[in-house]
Amino acid sequence: MVKVAVSGINAVDNPGPGLGIIKGLREGETPVSVVGLAYDAMEPGIYLTDLIERAYLLPYPSEGEAPFLNRLLYIKEKEGLEVIIPALDAELPLFIDLEERLSSYGLKTFLPTQKQFKLRAKDHLPEVAEAIGIKTPRTLVLTSYEELMKALSQLKFPIMVKGLFYKAFRAYTQAEAQQYFHAIVAEWGYPVIVQEVVKGEEMNVVGVGDGEGGHFGLVAIKKLWITSLGKIWTGVTVTHPELLTAAESFVKHFRWRGAFELETIVSGDDIYLIEINPRFPAWIYFAVGVGINLPARLLKAALGGEPERDWDYPAGKLYIRFTDDLVTDLEVFQHMVTRGER
Repeated sequence: MVKVAVSGINAVDNPGPGLGIIKGLREGETPVSVVGLAYDAMEPGIYLTDLIERAYLLPYPSEGEAPFLNRLLYIKEKEGLEVIIPALDAELPLFIDLEERLSSYGLKTFLPTQKQFKLRAKDHLPEVAEAIGIKTPRTLVLTSYEELMKALSQLKFPIMVKGLFYKAFRAYTQAEAQQYFHAIVAEWGYPVIVQEVVKGEEMNVVGVGDGEGGHFGLVAIKKLWITSLGKIWTGVTVTHPELLTAAESFVKHFRWRGAFELETIVSGDDIYLIEINPRFPAWIYFAVGVGINLPARLLKAALGGEPERDWDYPAGKLYIRFTDDLVTDLEVFQHMVTRGER
């Protein structure tokens, strides 16, 4: 029995990948006992005892390395923790920085390097797209309001106004673009990205790179229905040869290590790279459900094994997300608030 900790158990309207990862781990060949890592006592995964045996609150990454590491070592000592699968963008830089130290304490991970992680920055997308033989929408990187006004005179509406790492808004008018620009600068600072909107079908690819130019499987999907926050609610598997070839080129060219997702727009014969996520997406259980158990393969790689590399999955399989209800005791919540664990 391997004791695995998984974060991203915030299964709310903007769900994290954690519960999908955990379901995949439980359906894998390696028996697991799961510890949930949360940042707020209200995260629903804490209370799903059929999936998560134990749960702990972590300090926010912004509090720094020392309290974060000390908390992880405390959980390791109490639970006999062996592997950690972080699933949220905000925590990944800290986990990557701590990877060697965690390993020295017997805590295994399987993560991208800091250099690879930085590829997710939206100003790197044109470089990545060119390297793997696809396109990006026309994109401008702005560092001032004057540059915004110049960009708005050059681009066709609608446009996307994005932070370098977080936040993205669709603007249909100059006034909306200015509003979103100021909101992003106020919250995240410069630079701000403005990008023309490409019409087409939204297709994403998830995979796990082996760190040597190969991978442990890929699955491509087309979004059929998304929420107001842009999260997939219904999708279908596709076997788009050019898209999958681009994903293989991404892994090979950048020698990607660990989980990743490529978000793209497919318009006719053209593929446009929209975003790179350096972790599993919230829909990761879709890959598990069509026979490519990427969470279980990542766990095996973290443990030093050689995961399966087959990825022959069927096209036309449907994915549907749904909400559920749970009733539990208030004392569980109170225990999490006062002690930070259950």
